[in-house]
Amino acid sequence: MLFSPIKPMIVSIGKEAFDDNEFIFEPKWDGWRILLHKQGTRLEAYTRNGNIVTSKFPELKEAVSSIKADTAILDCEGVCIRDGRSVFDDFSYRGRISDSAKIKAALRTHPATFVAFDVLLTSSEHLKEPLMSRKSRLNEIINSTDIITPTAFIEGRGKDLSSWSIEHDMEGIVAKRKDSKYVLGVETKDWLKIKNFKTIDTMILGYRTEPQFGLVLGLHFKTVRYKPVGIVEFGFRVDDKRAFLEIAKQIQTRIDKKTYWIEPKLCCRIQYLERTDQHQLRTTIFKGFLFDKDPENCYWTY
Repeated sequence: MLFSPIKPMIVSIGKEAFDDNEFIFEPKWDGWRILLHKQGTRLEAYTRNGNIVTSKFPELKEAVSSIKADTAILDCEGVCIRDGRSVFDDFSYRGRISDSAKIKAALRTHPATFVAFDVLLTSSEHLKEPLMSRKSRLNEIINSTDIITPTAFIEGRGKDLSSWSIEHDMEGIVAKRKDSKYVLGVETKDWLKIKNFKTIDTMILGYRTEPQFGLVLGLHFKTVRYKPVGIVEFGFRVDDKRAFLEIAKQIQTRIDKKTYWIEPKLCCRIQYLERTDQHQLRTTIFKGFLFDKDPENCYWTY
């Protein structure tokens, strides 16, 4: 298992925050799942897909001395913290770059932290031990620094942590059963991610009427403008659709299959639950049109 690709345990999707004394609750960090393998002075970082990315994170050389166990496999989230919260795009940037000069510069502009939440192995495997035993081991073997630190958790009070995560603009929380074992590559209801809805203002690039009504959403990014980022189909009232269609007919530019493209002159506010690495928004809900908003101001909030 050491220094070979392994599939981490997979978190299931939960619906809403809850309280339960049989569970602990952790903040959900917004970054990349990273497995750190250590033996002696050697430390390697693997992604959840088994790719070795150690060379992209030179700060890991300093983390070796912070892991007191001679041998260890730690399950972590690699994150970049900005204004007190983890920013996915910052860590994704670190994961993309390979030029040595850019990597060196990113140590200052996009410093990485590895938030450890489980230990799979030290001098022996710990997969079959209950979670709380693994948590105790984890805290014993890590000296917390800016580069590597155990994640915080609370027992029983998921609703309180959820409220805190919303207040601090975090991605959500993770609920974990205290006696859960670590099962490689398996999705389990013993671990549940409960994500927070986020709100964003988008421009409207087009619309569909089949198989049901939906708006094509767009945003500006640093390197590309008017990028389609998803469809919203839920949350509309009859009056919303009627008012939009009257305006859309006047600014329609072309029809492509089932999509009617329009001039990007209208904006709307939506809620979304998650987004992909390519910034496609998922589980979207329409909250209202923004007739006074300038589409030039609809940009991705990094």
